[in-house]
Amino acid sequence: MKTKFAVVVLALLAVVPGRSLLAGDSAEPSRPTGPSRASALLPAAPATDACCAVAPAAKGAAPCCDELPAAAPLAARSLYQLDAKWTDDAGKAVTLTSLRGQPVVVAMFFASCEYACPVLVSDLQRLRAALPAAVREQTRFVLVSFDVGRDTSAVLAAYRAKFPLDAGWTLLRGAATDVQDLAMLLGVKYKQDARGQFAHSNLITVLNSGGEIAHQHPGLLGDIAEAAKAVVGVAQRAPFIAKER
Repeated sequence: MKTKFAVVVLALLAVVPGRSLLAGDSAEPSRPTGPSRASALLPAAPATDACCAVAPAAKGAAPCCDELPAAAPLAARSLYQLDAKWTDDAGKAVTLTSLRGQPVVVAMFFASCEYACPVLVSDLQRLRAALPAAVREQTRFVLVSFDVGRDTSAVLAAYRAKFPLDAGWTLLRGAATDVQDLAMLLGVKYKQDARGQFAHSNLITVLNSGGEIAHQHPGLLGDIAEAAKAVVGVAQRAPFIAKER
């Protein structure tokens, strides 16, 4: 069955090779138990004000409203094609498309991680600190939990306070199938053990303004210079940078 999820997967596989676990990791990817909930491709249609659809303006009269230009269609390789709903650490509903138009740095983690995840977050903080101030202000750092059973919004809020992570960070939780879909597209593998801990990939992904993978940095405690360079490159091409010039 040709779904949007399948289209995104095939497009990503054609450009970004799949990431395996780091040396020493033995976890297999967590797989959905049922069909993917990703929806079919969304049609691109121009947005108009409600009054425009009622009736045309009378001859000689000013139009009731102006037609708004449609947003540029998402590329086939965009992760924002995923039709999934997420919840942030404040309990608010979030969609990935709300991140559109800016550089995004995303990693997957779980709040009760005993070692790797705190180091991964520290690497993200180093990356953020390495960015020029103007780029840092426009870049969104996103942490997505794969511990769907325990990482509630309250737990994520406590995690934010612990590190601490300011308003430039978004912490998300979601349904198991949506987490699995996103992990598959990012190349992140994870597997829960008997203690409730997870063996998992440690992967930092830079997304461009349209949600396509621009760069991936595997491993912990490495040089983040290339990742920082990738974020700056994305920011220079992002719509909001172009408007400011």
